[in-house]
Amino acid sequence: MTKHIFVTGGVVSSLGKGLTSASIGMLLERRGLAVRMQKLDPYINVDPGTMSPYQHGEVYVLDDGSETDLDLGHYERFTSSPLSRDSNYTTGQIYQSVINKERKGVYLGQTVQVIPHITDEIKACISKLAGAEVDVVITEIGGTVGDIESQPFLEAIRQFSRDVGAENCLYIHLTLIPYLKAADELKTKPTQHSVGQLRQIGIQPDILICRTERSLGKDECAKIALFCNVPVEAVIEEKDKDFSIYEVPLSLVDHGLDALIVKRLGLKTGEPDLSAWRDLVHRLRNPEHEISIAVVGKYAEHRDAYKSIYEALDHAGISNRAQVRVQRIHSQAVQREGADRLLAGVDGILVPGGFGERGIEGKVDAIRFARQRGLPFLGICLGMQCAVVEFARNVLRLEGANSTEFNKDTPHPVICLLNEQRAITDKGGTMRLGAQTTRLDAASRSMACYGADSIRERHRHRYEFNNFYREQFAAQGMNVTGTSPDGGLVEIIEIPDHPWFVAVQFHPEFKSQPTRSHPLFHGFIGAAVRRHSQRPERIAQAEETT
Repeated sequence: MTKHIFVTGGVVSSLGKGLTSASIGMLLERRGLAVRMQKLDPYINVDPGTMSPYQHGEVYVLDDGSETDLDLGHYERFTSSPLSRDSNYTTGQIYQSVINKERKGVYLGQTVQVIPHITDEIKACISKLAGAEVDVVITEIGGTVGDIESQPFLEAIRQFSRDVGAENCLYIHLTLIPYLKAADELKTKPTQHSVGQLRQIGIQPDILICRTERSLGKDECAKIALFCNVPVEAVIEEKDKDFSIYEVPLSLVDHGLDALIVKRLGLKTGEPDLSAWRDLVHRLRNPEHEISIAVVGKYAEHRDAYKSIYEALDHAGISNRAQVRVQRIHSQAVQREGADRLLAGVDGILVPGGFGERGIEGKVDAIRFARQRGLPFLGICLGMQCAVVEFARNVLRLEGANSTEFNKDTPHPVICLLNEQRAITDKGGTMRLGAQTTRLDAASRSMACYGADSIRERHRHRYEFNNFYREQFAAQGMNVTGTSPDGGLVEIIEIPDHPWFVAVQFHPEFKSQPTRSHPLFHGFIGAAVRRHSQRPERIAQAEETT
């Protein structure tokens, strides 16, 4: 029977349940087990697609077009678990499904209630991932124990153990052990209260993972074990990692978490093979180069808004043996202060996606700077569209060129609404979403990166390159090097006379992994490393060393 692991959080939010769940999944996979990952979110939105990046961080898109929580990005980066719309459910989706059933008469006149109807729906969603070919399903419960909106999910996972047998379920609680500087003490009381709330619901955690700034001593572990009713070996320290999140799985192994899980669930496995993971951490710690990349975005001050972008840059750094120093620059600041002032000295510029007019001119200025200075440039989604606008204005001399998203009356709509989007008025889940096929030009830089003439990448957009202008762009040196299979949609543009200028309509960051850097990010960072090594001061330093 498929085993189930439920990961809950207590004391405060943002402790890293998603990262911890992904790490557990990776460790079990490295032991040879088939793992599936799932996130249950307590908010009422049907999906994160209509939520502000400032509140929720990035919207992570899957191959099937599902707009999901950013924690699913951790799942894909750490594991090989196939993800689908069954991997992320929200309260909104649960209630929507139950209400639809009630309208259809499925409940045959029953009074529809949170228990059992909502909890049964939640349990059915969890069960969807189980199967003969699946050894373990890891389900992360969003929010914090004590949140009123989380209660139906916690009640559902309490019942789940009764349905499938306690021997097939494991409860892991992630909690915080705060350090009080004034008292010079680690405090366990918040964890005791958090576990107490879980036990009142009827869930006794099997394992406690304790986030902490300082290492736990034997006395603290013994105290936590006594008051939380767990064996002392089930109190697992997860100390803050100053260097990299990719050290988390190795730390959990060192504290025996994976061994404890397989023993508790009666799983027959070998020892985990972590050689590739240890190698990537070694590369991170011992880079041969150090470069600076400016990410010029609309949400630069909110790190989670471009979470996958930053991770993909790290992955490309690992594959190029380079330390990537990211400068997060708000596009409005570029608009106010100028690209020359804010972008001087960087080795490459990346302009990511976004929606709305705010900060667009700053993105355009940053792209002009990269194009004119020969700086390696990678544009993603809106970044590609801004690159088209910049080239139209400053090379084609099409005065007032713009996207109709920002100026419906522009005389030169070089970016316009997709035909399939023209009749759509609803916002949620209505964009061009999910994996789409792109055909690559054989002579393109993209083709050289991918090593294939056809690829599939994930999309999330409503606007596209206006084909009316395609010949004008090509005549002046900006080539369309990737299109949809029928040639109708522009997916990639390049400037072949530039050292490295590539912009794509899709989101390559969603398919990058620490052990397998995405080809475009690898190529971009490789170009930035070459640019850095060709700086006059670097050449002088090398000659002096010689």
